[in-house]
Amino acid sequence: MSNIYKVLILSLLVFLTLTSTGQSLDELRKKKEKTNEQIKYTNRLLEEAKKNEKKTLNKYNILNKQIQLRTSLITGINSEVGVLAEFIDQNAWLVSSLNADLDELKKEYANMIVFAQRNQTNYSKVLFLLSSNSFNQAYKRLMYLRQYTEYRKKQAELIKWIHDLVEVKVTNLQEQRSQKETLLQSKQKEANQLSKEKNQQGQYLTSLQQKQKDFKKKIQEQQRVEAQLSREIQKVIEDEVKKARKVGKEKYEMTHEEKLVSGKFEQNQRRIPWPVERGVITDHFGVHEHAVLKNVQVKNNGIDISTAQGAIARSVFDGEVSRVFEISGGNKAVIIRHGKYLTVYSNLTNIQVRSGQKVSIKQTIGTIATDSDEGDKTVLKFQIWKENVKLDPEDWISR
Repeated sequence: MSNIYKVLILSLLVFLTLTSTGQSLDELRKKKEKTNEQIKYTNRLLEEAKKNEKKTLNKYNILNKQIQLRTSLITGINSEVGVLAEFIDQNAWLVSSLNADLDELKKEYANMIVFAQRNQTNYSKVLFLLSSNSFNQAYKRLMYLRQYTEYRKKQAELIKWIHDLVEVKVTNLQEQRSQKETLLQSKQKEANQLSKEKNQQGQYLTSLQQKQKDFKKKIQEQQRVEAQLSREIQKVIEDEVKKARKVGKEKYEMTHEEKLVSGKFEQNQRRIPWPVERGVITDHFGVHEHAVLKNVQVKNNGIDISTAQGAIARSVFDGEVSRVFEISGGNKAVIIRHGKYLTVYSNLTNIQVRSGQKVSIKQTIGTIATDSDEGDKTVLKFQIWKENVKLDPEDWISR
């Protein structure tokens, strides 16, 4: 295989590899940027919480979220360092390979120049042609001379191209090594911060574990609120069935418009906007261990989203308000129907919608209540139901 083809194949293979690696690096950097934004917001919530000196479960949950995000950030930095190291190895190998090819091409070109100088006179070329045994051989020799001249020209161009490419790759190599060093410094900084946060987490945990009786009361209160929400949702479903019976139907049938909304809601799984503009999930769906109490399980029919004081709750999709009601000890709640789907927003004040009202996506529903007794805790409790089946909202909202 000629040197020209060897270099072209080598360059193509490396280009394809580096392009793939470059795309991976871009994805990692976008993810890191998003995590950094979430950390900044969580920092803001923690700074707001510090104004109230009480050590509360909500502060502990936000701090836990901060630790999760920072751990994820460090993992992302490690991945980015790994990709850059691969980049550096590939570029170093490419520079070495190209330099070896360049040396070989230069030697070959030097031999060609020597040969050309020995046979550079027109007389030699004419003699070379006239000494042919036949016209066909003379024609082949003429073609050879032309191809030889063209090949020598291409060799000179290839040598310059490889020389320029080596310079570019050496510059890239230096930049990548610098980026790697910066990343390693960033990783150390994040690791130091993570260590501080874990120490703070331990202090919070020790303090909160001394309030077991209070937590057990709050768990009972939360269960009571969840039960009331479930009853209200059941009422909504029963009311729809009653409406159907009045018009002689065995079960509730959606209108054409409701079917369209329901279908669109379903099609937008994992793309539905958050019910708050900014927030972090501090309690997840389903049955899980209590954050502080050992061997105690809690049940959440939705998710808890911690946000800033004064934040508003908004509808996650087009729909119709089915019910607005008060919960004893739990402020107010709103249920919105989206065809066969229901979304529930609780712990609200200053409700700005009414039962039967049509609402659009991201329309304001009300203000999320702040509990000063809980360290200025501002948490929206959000649920999604498909008729009377509870769904995990994290499977539906956008990431």
